[in-house]
Amino acid sequence: QVQLVESGGGLVQPGGSLRLSCAVSGIIFSQYPMAWYRQVPGKERELVAAITPRGSTKYDDSVKGRFTISRDNVKSLLFLQMNSLGPEDTAVYYCNSAADFSAWGQGTQVTVSS
Repeated sequence: QVQLVESGGGLVQPGGSLRLSCAVSGIIFSQYPMAWYRQVPGKERELVAAITPRGSTKYDDSVKGRFTISRDNVKSLLFLQMNSLGPEDTAVYYCNSAADFSAWGQGTQVTVSS
């Protein structure tokens, strides 16, 4: 079964940057599309960015031009580079695999505040 461990979150000032990582095990990582989601209390989890096994990407309009999703198929790692962060980006961020859409990690908290 797929296991997902997110890391890299933290407190950052508006305009700052963070790089999230997701370590994936239990599947042949290189075969599956991956995605980053985020969730704030009281709201549904929303898709932030997705990437195919070969590296094609798509983004929610709210993060286009600021966030970059990438992957390392050798090390089974998924990344999310987040630049120009604003308070609206504050959320718990989760990675997800098309191998099992019901599997979630513990998430990593991103807080953007001065």
